[in-house]
Amino acid sequence: MRMKRYVRYVLLPIFMAILMFMSGFQSGSNMRLDVPENELDSVIHALQKGGYILYVRHGEATVGQDRPAVDFNECSTQRNLSDTGREQAKMLGESMRKLNIPVQYPVVASPYCRTRESAELAFGSGNVAVDPSLAAIAKLSDSTISAAEKQSIVTQVEKMFEVVPLSGTNKVIIGHAFPAGVAVGEIPYMGTVVIKPKGPGNGYEIVQKISLQDFMR
Repeated sequence: MRMKRYVRYVLLPIFMAILMFMSGFQSGSNMRLDVPENELDSVIHALQKGGYILYVRHGEATVGQDRPAVDFNECSTQRNLSDTGREQAKMLGESMRKLNIPVQYPVVASPYCRTRESAELAFGSGNVAVDPSLAAIAKLSDSTISAAEKQSIVTQVEKMFEVVPLSGTNKVIIGHAFPAGVAVGEIPYMGTVVIKPKGPGNGYEIVQKISLQDFMR
């Protein structure tokens, strides 16, 4: 009886803290995605065959802040990964390799330091290509830009989600979260949106959202 109480009141809080660390939903991202095990197995099996786009939010970024005039070559002008964020990026890459999920290289990243570093830590510095257009996603929460400009940004990104990757691989894009209800919506730090592209002009399907915790199960 005493042992049961010890597990419940001492070990359980420690266990939950570890899960929070791995999933990255603290410090600015309180979304938690718990995919049922059978659904997760089904998605992983599909990813092992290729044909999907994996849109991934960068790791936890709580260091610094984005200045009005961001210089993509100067990380001091931006929010940057915390130590937790760096560990999250490494864990995602390790999990995908262990799960034998084939990746189309190079993976694509937004030019922000936090997205580039997340991609490099997860997949290797020599396996990353920067797509400047992805930087515009960070503007979607800016109340000073017009609805028309926001729609233009979303339309441009969604065109990327329609492109089918090379046979037997999955295309990985490391970017930013979207506002709720826009495109693929909110995403926890280092969370992944599994997208099934239908070809240019034919749209795409959101198959599943997977947190880092889910990927590491």
